[in-house]
Amino acid sequence: MSTPPFLTLPRCARALRLPTARGGFAALRAEPDGPVRGSALLVPGFTGSKEDFIALLEPLAAAGYRVTAVDQRGQYETGGPDDPAAYAVEALGADVRALCEALAADNGPVHLLGHSFGGQVVREAVLAGAGPWRSLTLMSTGPGAIDPAEAARTKLLLDALPVLSLEEIWQIMRQMEEGSGDQKQRPTPEVAEFLHRRWVAGVPRALAVTGGHLVAAPDRVDELAAVTARLPVLVLSGVRDYAWPVPEQTAMAERLGARRVVVEDAGHSPGAEQPAATAEALAAFWG
Repeated sequence: MSTPPFLTLPRCARALRLPTARGGFAALRAEPDGPVRGSALLVPGFTGSKEDFIALLEPLAAAGYRVTAVDQRGQYETGGPDDPAAYAVEALGADVRALCEALAADNGPVHLLGHSFGGQVVREAVLAGAGPWRSLTLMSTGPGAIDPAEAARTKLLLDALPVLSLEEIWQIMRQMEEGSGDQKQRPTPEVAEFLHRRWVAGVPRALAVTGGHLVAAPDRVDELAAVTARLPVLVLSGVRDYAWPVPEQTAMAERLGARRVVVEDAGHSPGAEQPAATAEALAAFWG
């Protein structure tokens, strides 16, 4: 899961609930001090939330962009029903379309960005027909199903969800992490507490349906290429990625005729790991 480097909102940002034709969504909104160059919607991935983008808010607002990051349906503070149909990728794509329409009503066409699983959700939104978007960014996502090794770990979660609570699964994941000997940098106590709170606030049904999509997602890149001929597309990733191999993401960019950016010294979450470089690349593309 993505780990935000901090949780304190910059002065340019605030938390809000964004009303749409498909219900309300928990969001973070950053506003530029000066003229607004454009509006952007940031959609998080599997097990993620709006806070995954928190380090991007200030630099993107400073570049002149009004930025809105959301929790998808079933994630953290948005919530959702115990109905699998609500979390099918088509339904989540319809949520993104409603969010874009709500933002466009005030600010005009939207720069649309999806991270990881969120990339496949925004792809679904664009494939459903013309909408109020100015550009499309696919961040750390791939053309179809996730890498087999990551799929195997996701299947363990899918097997556990019917029989264990999210709290029980969290404790098992922490024990496995501690027993692995992984020396990666640990989050601060504040961030660690947030990651726990976010995990147990999720909707188990949402995890089951979206996780099932990730391990069996179809390749729809050719379909997307056919409808984005006049829509600027960026494929952005770190130099390494456990979910979709970086060369696979590069090949996807070539198939789309998209701009390609690889952020140095970043993995699956460049927006959290190297926010300055990621924000610079996004602002350059949006501009």
